[in-house]
Amino acid sequence: MSPAPPRSLPELQQAVLAGAFGPPPGELAVTSAFWIHHTTRLAGGRTTYRNQYVLLRSGDSFGACSFEAGEIAPDFCADASGRSLDALIRHASAPVRVAALDAYLGRVLPHRDAEDAEAVTLPAGPPELRAGARDAAVAGLLDVAPGARVALIGVVDPLVAAIRERGGVPLPCDFNLRATRWGDPVTDDMDQVLAGADAVVATGMTLVNGSFDRIVGHCRERELPLVVYAQTGSAVARAFLGSGVTALSAEPFPFSQFSADATTLYRYRAERA
Repeated sequence: MSPAPPRSLPELQQAVLAGAFGPPPGELAVTSAFWIHHTTRLAGGRTTYRNQYVLLRSGDSFGACSFEAGEIAPDFCADASGRSLDALIRHASAPVRVAALDAYLGRVLPHRDAEDAEAVTLPAGPPELRAGARDAAVAGLLDVAPGARVALIGVVDPLVAAIRERGGVPLPCDFNLRATRWGDPVTDDMDQVLAGADAVVATGMTLVNGSFDRIVGHCRERELPLVVYAQTGSAVARAFLGSGVTALSAEPFPFSQFSADATTLYRYRAERA
């Protein structure tokens, strides 16, 4: 019997630690830990995206979480390999906790083995092609009427374009950007865009910056569609399908930006009542 969908991240953490999703995480170890910093500027764009990731490998799973500059030092990796997932799920650092939860949930049920996952192949090619295909796959999870206002929490330009191509009106929100490549203003006031939204698209990075539970709670209360696109915590976000999250684009490591070859992301849709 599957556990009930959690209502919050702390509730999910406690359920995992109690063994509700599979073997106790104390029985599973981290083999490898990675600290990655990379930047991207797509052709024709004015924005340089800066990303840092912590990755934890356990068995055949990679848990991933993005973090802000300075939150985790590279030498974290020296002490992480060999530790149990239980210890890292309890870690003082939120990005480490999310990465460890992701590694655990991705190990007990890999996306590639999930019966309700739709595998989408991103084509080989340059970054612009692959980013466009990825964000079109995300936008394809939106089922909104033309003119619907879509709060976009975590802005990437190809996703802004993909929402427009489906007839939606993006309401962009991001902590680190002030404008899209087309000059659309980007607010850092999440509550402002949520208040005016007919649907919400949110990045998995909300799992680590404290906003995920607020977004899910808002969408649950207002019965709004919530699509999550996640490299960070893709298996963590999956646990909330049917509990506020209505659809998910899950992209486990290796991410599309780290390869020029074809890679796979997995799309999920919550069962309708």
